[in-house]
Parts: sequence; structure tokens; C-alpha cells
Amino acid sequence: MALAAEDRAAIAELLSLHGHLFDAGELHRLDELFTEDVVYDVTDFGQPPLKGVSAIREAALALGEANPVAHHVTNVVLAELPGGDGVHALSKGIGVNADGSCGTVTYEDTVVRVGDGWRISHRKVLARRAPLGGR
Repeated sequence: MALAAEDRAAIAELLSLHGHLFDAGELHRLDELFTEDVVYDVTDFGQPPLKGVSAIREAALALGEANPVAHHVTNVVLAELPGGDGVHALSKGIGVNADGSCGTVTYEDTVVRVGDGWRISHRKVLARRAPLGGR
């Protein structure tokens, strides 16, 4: 069954909410983005995966002033997972730092239905360091 337009809109909005919550420092609201047992894979940055909402919150607080001042999510592509067990969401992220420098990542998310909404249950963050995927 194809993913309904309402679900596509809700998932795109969920991905967009990420930047608003982090940029505003509203880390107490991360349960609106993630399942409680989320795995936030930042191994591409040399860090172990973060497990659970509280681990993500603690990592953001520990990063402190080194956090970007703006997160922008773009280029959202959604595909229903086999068996209807969720959605694979691929998106791009642009982070703007306080000094004006920027970085970009690709987010690979597994999004699952929770009650009447959607939450990210797994996120892999891949740094983009070379054009054309390094080819």
C-alpha cells in the first residue's frame, strides 16, 4: 500500500521540527521527534551511537556552544519499508555555525508510527566531506 499523502506531510513536518527544537534549545521536547529507545548513529563523526532520547539531550548539552545555531532539513525522500513496518526517510541537513561556517550531512532515518503520529526510531548521520560522494 502506498504511503498516504497525510502521512508524507506528517513525516516531512517531523523531520523539519528537528531543527526548530534544537535551534531553540527545547531539548525537553525531543520525545516529539524520537522514540524513547531511538538509536542516533553518529559513528561517521568518530562517536559511538547514542541510545535513547536522554543520551541525545546530554550529547547536545555537552557540545554546548559548538552546536550549530541553525539546522536546515531539505530534500526529503520517503519510501515505505517492506511489510509496512515504517518509512525510510532520506534528507539533507545544513548546519550553520555561530561563526558563519556551514556543514552538511545526510540523514538516513527509520520513522515509525507511534499512536496517532510518527517518530524517528533510528537516525544515521553521515557527514558530507567531498563532492560527488568522494568519487
